[in-house]
Amino acid sequence: MTATAADALRRLWDRRVFDIDEATPRGFDRLALFGRIAPLVVEIGCGMGDATLAMADADPMRDYLGIDVHTPGLGALLARAEASGVANLAVARGDGVEFLRHGVTSESLDAIHGFFPDPWPKARHHKRRIVRPEIVTLMSDRLRPGGTLHTSTDWAPYADQMLAVLSADPLLHNMFDGFAPRPDGRPFGRPLTKFECRGIAAGRTILDCVFTRVAAA
Repeated sequence: MTATAADALRRLWDRRVFDIDEATPRGFDRLALFGRIAPLVVEIGCGMGDATLAMADADPMRDYLGIDVHTPGLGALLARAEASGVANLAVARGDGVEFLRHGVTSESLDAIHGFFPDPWPKARHHKRRIVRPEIVTLMSDRLRPGGTLHTSTDWAPYADQMLAVLSADPLLHNMFDGFAPRPDGRPFGRPLTKFECRGIAAGRTILDCVFTRVAAA
């Protein structure tokens, strides 16, 4: 961890960090983290937070919560957000699925992002993929009607599974005919990151899925 990231975590921990391991005793307090109640976007597996920061900066009317298990990355994200004056961004340390299960309620999120999650390419590891039926059911429940679930990957077999699993959820509607076009503009914009550039340089195709939550029957 860099000194800058460590300093940001030390100073901002109580105001800008939610520890998912403490979800039951502490509770997720949006007002404490953001100083307001606004539409909330959750990114599961934000890494170093390049996309999270860019999207939060371009979308000040919504709040962004970046979730990851990598504490140094969260510290670096907080430091860059503070330096850029981006006030609508906070981070959560821990398991994003546990956060969805215990940290938020049904129909409480404006969007969920899952950009380039681990593809777990071996067949025996597919059960660890975050885009699988039981987790997608949880995600769709946590989205408000009209909310967005946006995923992306550079691993073609995983992309096919993503599209199939998301299409099978009765509460989700595909905004496009199959995979989404490169989402450069709002409201589905996703900035180009270093990770994505490496995938493109390696000859891999980037594939996005953008679904919206429909009202329950």
